[in-house]
Amino acid sequence: MNFVDILCPSCALFLDFDGTLVDIAAQPEAVQVSPTLISTLSKLQDYMGGALALISGRPIAQVDAFLHPLLLPAAGVHGTERRNAGGEMQLLTTHSLENVERAAARLVAQHPALRLENKRGSIALHYRQAPELEALCLEAMQAAVDESPGLTLLHGKMVVEAKPGGASKGRAIEAFLREPPFAGHTPVFVGDDVTDEVGFSTVQRLGGMGIKVGEGPSVAWQRVASPQALRLELETAMATRAARAAG
Repeated sequence: MNFVDILCPSCALFLDFDGTLVDIAAQPEAVQVSPTLISTLSKLQDYMGGALALISGRPIAQVDAFLHPLLLPAAGVHGTERRNAGGEMQLLTTHSLENVERAAARLVAQHPALRLENKRGSIALHYRQAPELEALCLEAMQAAVDESPGLTLLHGKMVVEAKPGGASKGRAIEAFLREPPFAGHTPVFVGDDVTDEVGFSTVQRLGGMGIKVGEGPSVAWQRVASPQALRLELETAMATRAARAAG
């Protein structure tokens, strides 16, 4: 696979953040972002006429802080919040998370290695520091979601997260594709997690391409070995395009 050929002004590029653009860290706040990545994303945005957006499970504010001073169109909390190319923020109606928050808090109190993350519109329970508790976390969170109308449970890499049933990365991508500068472009989505599979399915149903970062089964048609490999591919693609333009 050659990103020089994939990336073109007729495409719309959608990128996950953790595990895709950046390596997953032991704690969400410990993620490292190099200045090179920020520069590459800025060049990509210009080259693609603005048709570049981030599609993350994180709140948009967190992604903004990591990529400062760059502000890209973005969907956060798996599509619960979305900022379009004009900077307008759109929020989905959220459902009560009280049952889920109580259940997660009880587990964290019993097992301090767990981490509860309260986002706008979702509750995530991380067990990266206690992988042996995966089944317990899944059982408790699923039971709480079953008692909470309008919610659904996502199971990602070392995390289970309750979110509004109407929110997904695929729906966020579809919303972007109805607006300029994304409308009429061929969508490409790059992600790494089980939570990204709906995004892969969406873009491929619309005639685009899904690209999976890392190992594991996936519906994505293409694959990149790691976040480091993806960063290198994007940097190389932008350098090649610049050389061709200058030559």
